Amino acid sequence: MSNVKWPYGKRMTAPIKFYFDFISHNAYLAWTQIHRTASKYGREVEPIPVLFAGFLEHYGQKGPAEVPPKAHWMIRDVIRKAAELNVPLRPPASHPFNPIMALRVATVDLPPVDKKRLIDAIFRATWADGRDISDPDVLGALLTNAGFDANEVLAASKSPAVKQKLIDAGKFAIEKGVFGVPSMRIDNELFWGYDDLHYMELYLQGRDPFDPSRLEPWLNVRPSIQRKAVSGKSSD
Repeated sequence: MSNVKWPYGKRMTAPIKFYFDFISHNAYLAWTQIHRTASKYGREVEPIPVLFAGFLEHYGQKGPAEVPPKAHWMIRDVIRKAAELNVPLRPPASHPFNPIMALRVATVDLPPVDKKRLIDAIFRATWADGRDISDPDVLGALLTNAGFDANEVLAASKSPAVKQKLIDAGKFAIEKGVFGVPSMRIDNELFWGYDDLHYMELYLQGRDPFDPSRLEPWLNVRPSIQRKAVSGKSSD
């Protein structure tokens, strides 16, 4: 008999919502690990493609690749993680790149097992094989190699319904407090980034170190200074 104390007094079975964009190498790494973790705790993974650039625009931020020191650090960081996990990793064909076509393909309605196989193929092409998934010929070829009818899937991805579904997924994610990729949402708890898989698993074990009673004082903290908008000019 397990001694795990499940949230709310019983074991939950709702799926783990996995918000991702193929542009993120940390989303790739998280995707290679999350299914094994989820299955240990009786959970399914619900992949939700979202446009990371939409989050950046909504929150008024730059992407990590647009801040050179951060980009250089993140490259070293992802190389370390991939080596430790024994996950294949190669430089992408370009970065940043336009992921919109691949995200629409991943938004097409498919049975869960086929959806996972499709996402596996696109992530692997991007981050293990260094292929340009913004090229429709490349995307079509990898779909065919993964056992899909490329013409059928690509045609479906261009439908107004699929395009709107991707837009709506991003809007709904923002409403739920998602601000980056990868993000994992479970039972209204949000975990962000590959490194948060550790805390996600503690939550699934019923051993989340987060104490809700300590939250309110932090929410009551107010700023005493506000940074001015960057003008591009230096000043003393």
